[in-house]
Amino acid sequence: MNKTINELQQEFRQLRLAETAEELPKLLRQAEQSSWTYQEFLEQLTAFELKKREVKSIEKRLKYARFPYLKSLSEFDLEAQQSLTKRQLTQLKELQWLEQHYNLILLGPPGVGKTFLAVGLGLEAIYKGFHVSFVTMGELLQILKTQEYTHKSQVQMKRIQSADLVIIDDLMYMAMDQREANLFFQLINHLYEKSSVILTSNKNPEQWSELMGDQGITTAILNRLLHRVEVVHMDGDSYRMKNRQQLFEAKM
Repeated sequence: MNKTINELQQEFRQLRLAETAEELPKLLRQAEQSSWTYQEFLEQLTAFELKKREVKSIEKRLKYARFPYLKSLSEFDLEAQQSLTKRQLTQLKELQWLEQHYNLILLGPPGVGKTFLAVGLGLEAIYKGFHVSFVTMGELLQILKTQEYTHKSQVQMKRIQSADLVIIDDLMYMAMDQREANLFFQLINHLYEKSSVILTSNKNPEQWSELMGDQGITTAILNRLLHRVEVVHMDGDSYRMKNRQQLFEAKM
């Protein structure tokens, strides 16, 4: 006995294919009108389900990323901020640095586009299937200090630690005490060579020890962050740290 469309839809829902169940009548009509073969119908059915799942996956990753806003790299004004060439921006957009666990440090005064660029790269990563976590330094320190006894902080820390890309905004905007510096080191050590980190800061790495208050911890953090890194001055030309692997191709 042939089943009704409603019965088929219900079975699709039992298989947790709710959106495909809703689309089923439309797909059946298209199949009849276009004389699809059985294989063509199955291809359309699976393509619809895969597309919907990808959209949901992106929406979920965007939610967990906790970006302050959503602005893509296509909106980044290279004319106004000439710290990057078009070629370099294209290289960053391709995300080979992320696949190789490179870090990025974006330096410059407020308002020059550091966070904009970081968010744009984070969005590119999400659209290509990576998990991203965005957090300001102030928020991160609060999470680090309360994760032992606050469930919310525990959940946030778990997402940060499991992310493919962690964006830390306004690093060294405020001074840290020794406990905060130790907790920050533990996080960086956990992420080392497992995830990529983008840092935005208005302080050069050479100045970080002044705000951490502990030269040993600062050195340990820098050793991990600067092993594979590209440092970009957002108010001037990009420069490369000495004694590290090269990311950008040589300028022509």
